[in-house]
Amino acid sequence: MLSTGKEVRQTTPRNCVGWTVIPGTLELAEIERWSGPFSTDLRERAVDALEEGLVIYFPRLPFTLEARERLLLSPSVADGKAKNVSLDPASGSVKGAAPDADRAALQTMLDRFASQATQLVGELFPAYVAGLERARTSYRPVEIMGRSYSPLKDDKLLHVDAFPSTPTHGRRILRLFTNIAPAGQARIWRVGEPFEDFARKFLPSLPRPNPVSAWFFAAVGATKTRRSPYDQLMLALHDGAKRDAAYQKGAPQVEIGFPPGTTWLCYTDQVLHAALAGQFALEQTFHIDLASMVDVTRSPLRVLESLAGRPLAS
Repeated sequence: MLSTGKEVRQTTPRNCVGWTVIPGTLELAEIERWSGPFSTDLRERAVDALEEGLVIYFPRLPFTLEARERLLLSPSVADGKAKNVSLDPASGSVKGAAPDADRAALQTMLDRFASQATQLVGELFPAYVAGLERARTSYRPVEIMGRSYSPLKDDKLLHVDAFPSTPTHGRRILRLFTNIAPAGQARIWRVGEPFEDFARKFLPSLPRPNPVSAWFFAAVGATKTRRSPYDQLMLALHDGAKRDAAYQKGAPQVEIGFPPGTTWLCYTDQVLHAALAGQFALEQTFHIDLASMVDVTRSPLRVLESLAGRPLAS
């Protein structure tokens, strides 16, 4: 469903089998399987919508749990320290699980979800395959509503993704979500205005990128690599939006409910988003090389470079 609220943008309806446009920020893809083949028309429209900064919504694409995995539908499987239970793609280890949780079942579920998500993204966006990296897979069994965090860690506030310890140097952050709640509880999101409009508002007030601080954080191990000017600006945009109470209250935004059994994905470094409520969701993060994009000019890096008037990534 798409709730009423301030419209972020209007899109022109397109006539395509299996493809529907909802005015605002959401586009529906009537896909019912995690693998292709998908038509050329569908693939082209999907990548255009994704790179435009829309959320692609699959209302008929559930992730089906095995009998053993249904026992994991409890917040008690999380250790209460980390936000989520996660699967490390490099080691295959599960992190954030409670000591008495069924780690083998968690690992199997997360790995199977990661494999299906990777197959879907690879076959729906074939241009991305050469530059696609599967990153962390997570399970979010704890209700969002009612949790309290500091503003910078509070995902109930509108933000774009920028990871403090993992600079991207312009690589894209693509994330796919599935609601596996057993009983009708939608996962509620807010989606904000287009990235360029957002950046124009905040960029003039942001501090200029500082190469000394970038060197320092890398030297002490606070970041995995040295932050580029782009990474510093994206982190400042993330923090600036979350700290600005007036922006959070008055910015253009729509509220969307994703029911159980549905899937959605978007570029979370481009789409302003906030998760307000919901429990029992799976999420897969991908990193995509900038060169793999069909239209690189729509990337946050190129938008910020255009606004700043200078290169921002090494």
